[in-house]
Amino acid sequence: MTLSTVPVIFDLDGTLVDPAGGITGGISAALTRLGIRVPAPAQLDAMIGPKLSDSLLNIAGVPQEQLAAVIRIYRAYYLETGIGQSRLYPGIRELVEGYAATGRPIAVATQKPEGLARIVLEHHGIADSFRFIRGSAADEAASSAAPLGKTEIVAAALSDLRTQHAVMVGDRAQDVAGAMANGLDCIGVGWGFAPDGELHEAGAVAIVHSTTDLAAAIDSMDAVRFAALSEVQDDGVV
Repeated sequence: MTLSTVPVIFDLDGTLVDPAGGITGGISAALTRLGIRVPAPAQLDAMIGPKLSDSLLNIAGVPQEQLAAVIRIYRAYYLETGIGQSRLYPGIRELVEGYAATGRPIAVATQKPEGLARIVLEHHGIADSFRFIRGSAADEAASSAAPLGKTEIVAAALSDLRTQHAVMVGDRAQDVAGAMANGLDCIGVGWGFAPDGELHEAGAVAIVHSTTDLAAAIDSMDAVRFAALSEVQDDGVV
């Protein structure tokens, strides 16, 4: 790694991992068990990315008094069935393992509970590629504190990496907003769950559709950082 190597913070679901129905299936199972109407498929897909509690309340219309029960049933389903349904997106394993091997600092910042995020990454054999994994509290419905938003989770990852200069990679507007709130650019990935136009409107600096293009976009940020560092050195401010 060199000073011009840009650290990268990745979102999880829809960016590294395709839940392949594990999330939406778990939500559907939990709602059905409690006699709550299951949203249409497009609405279920829209629930992937934002805080689960927000999605259940605002999209699925779950009553506040039933929120903890829905999340508890969902988590049990996801651990038993959902993780096994998930898969890495094409090229992700090679990308993150390559970055780890060459010393590029990479981390994960996800709205998924931190421990569960680690289990998912371990299931796919890539957890050790990341220097840090940051997520939400284990039980956002039961916690007395307000659930961490993407901004706070990205900030925690930046603190772990001991840098204020990184790039975020994600598939939803929340990823872009969390990055921008921390002064970071965000590269949007087109293989996730954002509706058409969402990433562009949110302010993603680029939208890529393959890991090859993602690697090229990150390399271009290395070049920009190298040029900036060279200019500082030329000015004698080092």
